[in-house]
Amino acid sequence: MTKEEIISKLPYSKPFLFVGELLVVNENGVEGSFTFDENLDFYKGHFKNNPITPGVILTETMAQIGLVCLGIYLNEGKEIQNIGFTSSEVEFLKPVYPNEKVTVISEKIYYRFGKLKCKVKMLNEKREEVCSGILAGMIV
Repeated sequence: MTKEEIISKLPYSKPFLFVGELLVVNENGVEGSFTFDENLDFYKGHFKNNPITPGVILTETMAQIGLVCLGIYLNEGKEIQNIGFTSSEVEFLKPVYPNEKVTVISEKIYYRFGKLKCKVKMLNEKREEVCSGILAGMIV
């Protein structure tokens, strides 16, 4: 399965698709990137005159790249109807600004009985860690 095929099977579309490209995909993890366009709606109110990307969007980006893309790969390309978060524990270290490109690196902790758990981190363009944590979800 190609990286493009994985992206095409994601159960998201713009404006809620936060996967730009996949760089590495294998049975142990994923690396991918996304650039936050300055015209995304949430920047209009978060924060006035000093927009930054909300933590919930950073978590969603890590989940889409680090959990769902890996889940599609591990599921051998079968269509994923839904992935329900079962847990997330994320620490935020630096802000992400409009037009900033981030890289998400995910390492599989385990995948069994439809539950995928990963250690995930996000890096900015300077390769500084922006946020990291443990994400888990049930793949349906």
